[in-house]
Amino acid sequence: MWTLDGERYGELRGRRTRVRFAPADSLVALRVLELLEGQPPLPGMGAELPNGVTAALAHTTEAFDRLTGGQVPEWRAGVAIPELGLLVVPTREGPRILDPAGVRVLRHEWAHLGLHQALGGLRIPRWFDEGYAQWASGGWDASESWRLRILLAVGRAPPLDSLSLAWPRDRAAADAAYLLAASAVSYLLEGSGERGLALFLARWRDTRSFDDALRSTFGVTPGQFEEDWRRHVKRRYGWLFVASRSAVFWMALALVLLFMARSRQERNRSHMARLRAGEVPDLPAYWEGPVESGANPGAPPEEGPRPPDEGVERPS
Repeated sequence: MWTLDGERYGELRGRRTRVRFAPADSLVALRVLELLEGQPPLPGMGAELPNGVTAALAHTTEAFDRLTGGQVPEWRAGVAIPELGLLVVPTREGPRILDPAGVRVLRHEWAHLGLHQALGGLRIPRWFDEGYAQWASGGWDASESWRLRILLAVGRAPPLDSLSLAWPRDRAAADAAYLLAASAVSYLLEGSGERGLALFLARWRDTRSFDDALRSTFGVTPGQFEEDWRRHVKRRYGWLFVASRSAVFWMALALVLLFMARSRQERNRSHMARLRAGEVPDLPAYWEGPVESGANPGAPPEEGPRPPDEGVERPS
């Protein structure tokens, strides 16, 4: 049994999975075992994959670093080590691993292990490995593709093959890399779905060549695929789409609508004022009192004698 950061870990066993945990995480471990044993089949592969998985629930940061070799960024929610059939997730924040986001993390790392077992340990391009795990776990949100459109426009989206060299450790750069990888896998499988994926994985395993399997299944080389994918992103997620996802856009639109509404109100007021100015009064002013016989109602009143101006010297 394991002893990590002063705690002796227990173990629960299932048909395909065993879960190792600190005593305080026993109830969480039971639920994690149920979740992993009940996972639906991963896209493109048989229901038996992965198997022989060890899921470790690291109860502290020190335990997590010990299990992963300390090479994983602090923000990382989980890690899969296919060579060991090991899945490591932290529980230092309590049972949040059982929240929807935590369950997606389990599915994501589970997908990594399944993909590597399906390919018999072949080397997998990092962008495809991470993109498949995102896509299979439901972590890919197509509505976020507008961010990728901006990255491509400003030249901040790295080439797909460069992600195989080193996955970004900076959180913002890593989020962009996950988005890039997931959108590329989604585009690759857009027309063929799981059937095309299963055929692609089978050919990849048989030929032991990612490039050959990609060419024979989808009719493109890796370079051609990347060019097609970039054009696809720019075409589908144009600047109008990007703007419509921007808070600034909606704020500006609200201000424009408010200005238009106020301008229309002012025009309506001016129009009503002009109409009222041209109307005949209901009761003309000369009808307000009795009219003397022989007087001209329309004539102005005669002026009476004016009082002398005060302060003005008059001739004697």
